[in-house]
Amino acid sequence: MELIKRNIHMDSIRCKAQTQMTLEDDVIISDSRPDAARLIMDRGNVVIEEVKVTDDHASVKGRLSFHVLYLTEKGTAERAGSDVAFMEGAIPFEEMVFMEGIRGGDGVNVSWELEDLSIGLINSRKLSVQSVVTLMLTCEEISDEETAVDLYSEEPVEFRKKPLDIAVMAIKKKDLFRVKEEVEIPGSFPNILTMIWSDIQPEAVEFKVLEDKIGVQGELRAFFLYRGEGEEEEVCHYETTLPFAGSLDCPGAREGMIPEIRFQSEEREVEVRPDFDGEERVITFEQCLDLDICIYEEEKIDILSDVYGVVKEVSAVEKSGDFRRLLARSSGKTKLSGHFKCEDEKTMLHKILHTVSNLQLTGQSITEGGIALAGVVNLQIFYECSNEENRYGVIKGTIPFQYVLEAEGINENCIYPVQSFVDQVTAAIIDNGEVDVKCVLYFRSNVYQRWQEKIIEQIVVTEPDMEKMEALPGIAVYMVKEGDSLWDIGKRYYVPVSVIKQTNELTSDEVRAGDRILIVKNM
Repeated sequence: MELIKRNIHMDSIRCKAQTQMTLEDDVIISDSRPDAARLIMDRGNVVIEEVKVTDDHASVKGRLSFHVLYLTEKGTAERAGSDVAFMEGAIPFEEMVFMEGIRGGDGVNVSWELEDLSIGLINSRKLSVQSVVTLMLTCEEISDEETAVDLYSEEPVEFRKKPLDIAVMAIKKKDLFRVKEEVEIPGSFPNILTMIWSDIQPEAVEFKVLEDKIGVQGELRAFFLYRGEGEEEEVCHYETTLPFAGSLDCPGAREGMIPEIRFQSEEREVEVRPDFDGEERVITFEQCLDLDICIYEEEKIDILSDVYGVVKEVSAVEKSGDFRRLLARSSGKTKLSGHFKCEDEKTMLHKILHTVSNLQLTGQSITEGGIALAGVVNLQIFYECSNEENRYGVIKGTIPFQYVLEAEGINENCIYPVQSFVDQVTAAIIDNGEVDVKCVLYFRSNVYQRWQEKIIEQIVVTEPDMEKMEALPGIAVYMVKEGDSLWDIGKRYYVPVSVIKQTNELTSDEVRAGDRILIVKNM
């Protein structure tokens, strides 16, 4: 008697840890940059450079990279009109994180959230940089759940199967998707003398599993601030949205599989090159998406669930197996609005140049019929005003939100990774120093049901208990009780289900309480 088994690929988080660290430093503005009078905009990015794993610990080495746009002090600019400048810097870090159970050689994934970035001006040549960074570390385990799916036996034996709908781990890997784009400044804009500031953000990014490929599409929202050619060297700005699409090779991928793909974006160097007429009007850049790829495949698998002998005692040794299945695919949008004022009430707003948004989830939990989400949208509204001495400024603010993402059937045993994006954001001047902001938030989640299933690990065959066998009648009439099945009856009397059906002229396995079943035991 031989069990026929199949390895089912499943993934689980063996251990995880989270740590929050404060990074702060005083940064000197380099001699090549003009003195700073007032800070306008800032942005930060965390770069993970190295992860070393030892027993029960992971060492994470990286840096906080930051960029600052500022107004120069009057008289310090190299040229007339050079009233805006930028600088960049980095704060290195190395953090040791306790992760009980990991061992040297284990793989640890590190993701991060920039909880807070605060950059202040100490004096015209020095900045104070403070930030709170949260590191999330996970050690994932890909295991084969060895599951019995059939039974081969030369001796008469009864067995039955149970169908399972399972989300099987098909592909797990990391990859890099590069988007190379170029933008030509419209003819009404002056040529580019020097680039001052750029902000390029991917939006509405979607992934689709294709045959041996992963399709990627989305948009890049690009903003450029530059100094134009001419006697006045006017500061100009240009904003555009660029759709992109492409694919990555992914052997083994098939249409219909379920993608669980997360990404973090990294902006590469922005360059200016001449157009066909030799004028500096073309901006080229590369945006990189670091992808953490996990792809599941839905399968219906019949597993061996029970067995009994007809001429011998046959029993099953069971163990518990961990499985998951796709319960729901959920997505939803909600509108959000906020009202903000300039800190200086005397500021006369002339134009909104650019709005930067960042969605931060602060809480998620299961509620009736869905996932309760809470968080904030952090905003930087870059504006131009009519004050020539302080021509540019920024309004910073946050809009809190709460939203329930519908997911029918969700419960405490579910896994529900949530992805969230700011889908659209617009800012409009409604008064001299007041701005109204509207945005659309987009959420999506694949909800997976987790459960444990008894699976047969081994079959034990022994000689029959002759006293028990002799005590069973050769012919009997059994009165079906509530909850009984033909399988239960056959197992009690050591009679094949097929024989019971044939004897009683049954066309299905269904029986009801009160039915009389004739049992004739084969001698």
